[in-house]
Amino acid sequence: MALPLRHRLKGQRVFDCIYQRGRKHHGPFLVLRLLSAQANLLPPSQRSAPLSPWRCGVVISSKVHKRSVRRNRLRRLLHDHLLRQLAADQAPPRLQGPLWLLISLKPGSAEREASQLLGECSQLLQQAGLTP
Repeated sequence: MALPLRHRLKGQRVFDCIYQRGRKHHGPFLVLRLLSAQANLLPPSQRSAPLSPWRCGVVISSKVHKRSVRRNRLRRLLHDHLLRQLAADQAPPRLQGPLWLLISLKPGSAEREASQLLGECSQLLQQAGLTP
């Protein structure tokens, strides 16, 4: 399932800002970066979208897997997991203002079982204080 537009993170300036100033939580195959939302960095098309307590982007480089089909499958898997974990219609209880999340997969993660990746994603969200 695709991530709804109101929860998608887009725009080069947004991603650059998260990479530079975001808090990092590392796992063996994933990196979670968090940053308080700054609406002025969003592209104009997204500023008019309904407000959301969180927006997320998933970055999967070609170093993770050569085939785009496999990378897109991993991206959809993580999108679906995030929707279930963060309850798309409401803010996580510990959320202080809107947040931007960026999940990056490390090389070698494509060979792991989906359950391992999703378990690590849940663990990183818990470390960040987004889920109980």
